[in-house]
Amino acid sequence: MARLKVGLLGGSFNPAHEGHLHISLLALKKLRLDQIWWLVSPQNPLKPTQGMAPLTKRLASARAMARHPAIYASDLESRLGTRYTADTLAALKKRWPQNSFVWLMGADNLVQLPRWRRWRDIVETMPIAIFNREGEGHRALAGAAAARYAQHRVLRPAALADTRAPAWCFLFTSLHSASSTAIRAADTDTRKEA
Repeated sequence: MARLKVGLLGGSFNPAHEGHLHISLLALKKLRLDQIWWLVSPQNPLKPTQGMAPLTKRLASARAMARHPAIYASDLESRLGTRYTADTLAALKKRWPQNSFVWLMGADNLVQLPRWRRWRDIVETMPIAIFNREGEGHRALAGAAAARYAQHRVLRPAALADTRAPAWCFLFTSLHSASSTAIRAADTDTRKEA
């Protein structure tokens, strides 16, 4: 079986938007990945269920937005029966041991990473690429997770997929302003006006 370098972008995708596509395209290029898998979460444990669209609707939104031959939107987390990122990453590595996986996240998630269940297991399971988000870059780099794993920072993003965890890089790339929260708020405002 061919060894693939795969970026994993997890999230609620409530809804999927251009920002998800933007960082996925950057990851393909900057990290020299073969594919990106969008892992549409059944329910993020850190987010409320109120306002969360059904998984089928969010998955359809992600599939419609993932309009690139190397980007795949999936309900793998639901099919694996995992709820927490640490469990999902371990299951994916076990199921596809030949692949080199890289976890993709925004700088806002690096800030809150110590709140995630077994967050150190996540960092020590696979390399992580962190993408800058407006107003979050410096805060993320000064946060607890970045400080704890400072000596494992990789300065060449293209080498990340071939580096053994723990390993992470921070990409100060072009920003994209899209936000699922803002999209939902605008949609709510539109319905109120109708």
